[in-house]
Amino acid sequence: MTTARGALDGLLIADFSRILAGPYATMLLADLGAEVVKVESPGGDDTRTWVPPDRDGTSTYYLGINRNKRSVALDFADPGDLRLAQELAARADVLIENFKPGGLRRFGLDYETVSSRNPKLIYASISGFGTAAGASLPGYDLLVQAASGLMSLTGDADGPPYRAGISVFDVMTGMHAAIGVLAALNHRNATGAGQHVEVNLLSSALSALVNHTSAYVSGGVVPHRMGNAHPSLFPYEPLPTADKDLIVIAGNNGQFRKLCAELDLPHLPSDERFSSNEARTRNREELRPLLVARLKQRPADEWFKQLSAAGVPCGPINHVDAGVALAEDLGLDPVVAVGDDDLPMIRNPITFSASQVRHILPPPTLDEHGAEIRAWLEESH
Repeated sequence: MTTARGALDGLLIADFSRILAGPYATMLLADLGAEVVKVESPGGDDTRTWVPPDRDGTSTYYLGINRNKRSVALDFADPGDLRLAQELAARADVLIENFKPGGLRRFGLDYETVSSRNPKLIYASISGFGTAAGASLPGYDLLVQAASGLMSLTGDADGPPYRAGISVFDVMTGMHAAIGVLAALNHRNATGAGQHVEVNLLSSALSALVNHTSAYVSGGVVPHRMGNAHPSLFPYEPLPTADKDLIVIAGNNGQFRKLCAELDLPHLPSDERFSSNEARTRNREELRPLLVARLKQRPADEWFKQLSAAGVPCGPINHVDAGVALAEDLGLDPVVAVGDDDLPMIRNPITFSASQVRHILPPPTLDEHGAEIRAWLEESH
């Protein structure tokens, strides 16, 4: 057992999930102090084989979402292994799974069966499209990016739809699962009763599309691709400078006045075409060339320093390496060394004034803690 204490210290989580959404949720909870037992098939989590890239032969995809866990390989087709899996579920405070809906019923690991033995259990299920008519649909992030409408919003206005650069809805659904678990734990603290928490990728996607789904359900407007432009703000996009694009934002009238002052265009804020956000957005095709003409007179890095100093939101378009470097420059300490081999990993993004966030156990090898966990499960209560 680990020694670092956190907000979730003392909680035992049985992690029956694999790929991304579930493992991301359980890693977040493990970072906050929970003990997570990662139950894998004898073949291991699929992401162990998702290479390249890798670090010393291990998939960096797997490494990025399985910190602070202990692994045991259990074959549910083996009666002895299945009994141990059921015993783990009976002892756990939280169980998280992302099998196809109903897939664990034949193993006696479904919510109804497990909760009859462990009524205080928080049982979290993650699916692609819910448990009704979409229960049989496979839950891949790319499918949900397409089905939810995100791809219709991503890409150039006159180009094809694109997927986001990450499995964005897997990550968001994992966060929603973690939020649901924490809320259910608070409910249990008040009532003593566990419950079933369900999240699915499509519902998380529609929630995460925020202003776009709101535009449709509240305003009857179907959003469309606009490249890097924002439907309700301008400027809020990359603008060309003398050497490269720079993100420039004026989220309110005060920021727009500051931007115009630095660009030596002090008359624009009083122009009725640009005097409000709505006016600037409606007249973006007239305003954009006026701003670009000034920005093209100097390199992006010079504008970045000047505009930032003046309080105008702006920034470079970085590659991932520069993004990590920026966080380091800002004192955010984004990289932590984990385990005896000092595996570099991205730090948990949450900080507390009192509780501790831990980055102790490196992602486990398959069945690394199998003997220890099996012996513990064989013990009587």
